[in-house]
Amino acid sequence: MGMGGGGSKSTAVPYINVTPLIDVLLVLLIIFMVVTPLKPSRFKADIPTQRDPNEDLSKLKPNPLTLVVSISPDLQIKLNQDNMGSVNDTGPLSTKLVQVFKDRKDQRAFKVGMETRTDLPEEERIEKTVFVKAPRAAKYGDVVKVIDAIKGAGANPVGLQVDDLP
Repeated sequence: MGMGGGGSKSTAVPYINVTPLIDVLLVLLIIFMVVTPLKPSRFKADIPTQRDPNEDLSKLKPNPLTLVVSISPDLQIKLNQDNMGSVNDTGPLSTKLVQVFKDRKDQRAFKVGMETRTDLPEEERIEKTVFVKAPRAAKYGDVVKVIDAIKGAGANPVGLQVDDLP
């Protein structure tokens, strides 16, 4: 009685078990899905309401709480009609805006429609909207310096306006 009788040889068939590999891949997939930050799905834009084209706009009075920062072609800054220095020195503009926002908080100058919203903190209801009006030829970096100063003073939101639009 000998071993391996006969001419048939039994050899092991190669077999790769992929079950642990699939488990590892599913765990990695879940980790990457959780770690990946979610980007905002939309950009909030406030669009003005449609007006009657026959309406006489000369009788329309501007909101007294409107703040407009204008940048002139020679890089001088104005807050409404007051001179605030230049683009290269935005300190006076920031100081003035901080003071304006502080005065508005003391006087309780709320945004339109926010006067009765007691569910929000008072700080969020104060009118802090600032518009930046710049010439189309102004350099991007100069406008960004002014926007940074405005946002640093606490303005929110900041609107942009190009001065040569119809």
